[in-house]
Amino acid sequence: MDTMIQHAPDGNYIDLHIHSSFSDGCLSPQELVERAQAEGLSAIAIADHDSVAGVSPGIAAGEERGIEVVPAIELSVQFKAYKDVHLLGYGLDCGDSGLLERLNQLRERREGRSRDILVAVNERLAGEGRGGIGFDEVSMHARETIGRPHIARAMIGRGYVGTLEEAFRRYLVPCNVPKLYWPMDDAIATIRRLGGVAVLAHPTSISTQHSELRSIIAELAELGLDGVEVFNNMAQPEEMAILQRIAGGLGLLATGGSDFHGIEEGQEMGRGRGGIRFENALLVPLKALIEERRRDRP
Repeated sequence: MDTMIQHAPDGNYIDLHIHSSFSDGCLSPQELVERAQAEGLSAIAIADHDSVAGVSPGIAAGEERGIEVVPAIELSVQFKAYKDVHLLGYGLDCGDSGLLERLNQLRERREGRSRDILVAVNERLAGEGRGGIGFDEVSMHARETIGRPHIARAMIGRGYVGTLEEAFRRYLVPCNVPKLYWPMDDAIATIRRLGGVAVLAHPTSISTQHSELRSIIAELAELGLDGVEVFNNMAQPEEMAILQRIAGGLGLLATGGSDFHGIEEGQEMGRGRGGIRFENALLVPLKALIEERRRDRP
């Protein structure tokens, strides 16, 4: 599927980082589009973890409601010693057979990891005199990729914990099993090969040391990184200003997104830390680069 991106009206707000129930969000792609319309957004990007299954239904729902839905994905990658770095890919060909095969392999590995985590969680529950949770019970909370948030929701459903934060603190973090990651150079090359644009998500999750961040982003730019998620929910206002200067100095795009899952208390679609909104102007250069990549693609 190589869906063309339509232009959104000027002066509207957008959100370029949203998750659906096809990864670890709680709303379907259709519900996300409805929420975007209610929030007065003109465009969103459904960027599920290692999945593009929510893109097509999201685009269809967006066409019905006049909301632009940008094809996207969020990959978990490793760069040197930095693990679980998140890389956003925008405008990539979501129907590419090679991509879908690779994502299916990742899904199977993630499901195996989730089963191992659930075994450890159930051992801890048994030690507390509580009944175990079945994998089928967990899978009821997921549309495609099964992860730790779905185990947490099953625990809430049982009444074992009251919140997702409690589930992670008491069970999921202590019972964690390491992930497998894409190498950064391969992830960037794959996004660009598929006509997409590679953007580093919430960079302060990697480091809050400004000199270290600047060095990392500069190295990633050498590997082909196209942009930085400057405006996000993890960075403080002064950190966003620094990220903006780093991106500008390296000639990289600046993007913005809420990382909305629909489960975090106080987190809103279309808004970042401190209630900042993401302007439609951020989308214009991103779309221009996507179109350029599509024209140049064999």
